[in-house]
Amino acid sequence: MAALELRHLRYLLAVAEHGNFTRAAEDLHISQPTLSQQIRQLERTLGVQLLDRTGRTVRLTDAGAVYTDHARRALRDLAAAERAVHDVQDLSRGHLRLGVTPTFTAYLVGPLTAELHTRHPGISLTLAETTQDRIEAALLADDLDVGIAFAGPHPSGITATALFTETLSLVTAARHTPTTPPPLPVHALADRQLALLSGDFATRGHIDAYFADHRIAPRITVEANSLQALTEIV
Repeated sequence: MAALELRHLRYLLAVAEHGNFTRAAEDLHISQPTLSQQIRQLERTLGVQLLDRTGRTVRLTDAGAVYTDHARRALRDLAAAERAVHDVQDLSRGHLRLGVTPTFTAYLVGPLTAELHTRHPGISLTLAETTQDRIEAALLADDLDVGIAFAGPHPSGITATALFTETLSLVTAARHTPTTPPPLPVHALADRQLALLSGDFATRGHIDAYFADHRIAPRITVEANSLQALTEIV
């Protein structure tokens, strides 16, 4: 694909994203007339109108929506190809995009990052802490390279490898230390006020299933989407 054609794709996607030629041109750091001319050139090349310019907001036509979908996929594939080229050069340079679910942040992310930097100092890292379903969606969209999450059914296109078994622990304030020595029986939690991750996290699903298996209706006082927030609250 020629460089001019790649530029056409990026220009079209920018206009589609902003819905406005002026803002798209500012984002691309080119003049609006240049942007308009390049989009019209693309439309002439394809022989079809990609944008509806009749309203206050520029919108994709049906043909434009189909074309931009393929354009996004093509640019993602090219970006993946560029990363793959760097990967085969003995990992001396490159960038890793990692997604993790919250429970791994407290004890795994620090040592993992240190080990990565020690072995491959030229590799930079972007870390995203989010829910498992969002990690899987980002992997499928090529917005992440790898994710660390829980075992279980995964969408088609996701390849999973078991790394280790994680153990979850009960955390209490020091003044509320249980009188019963550990391990604390699950039925002892029935009357305790619990602070748990919100329901969109896989960890919470495992906890809910554990309570359900033991026929316990927990008293959930606080829900949060941050493990650090939960420990601060406790």
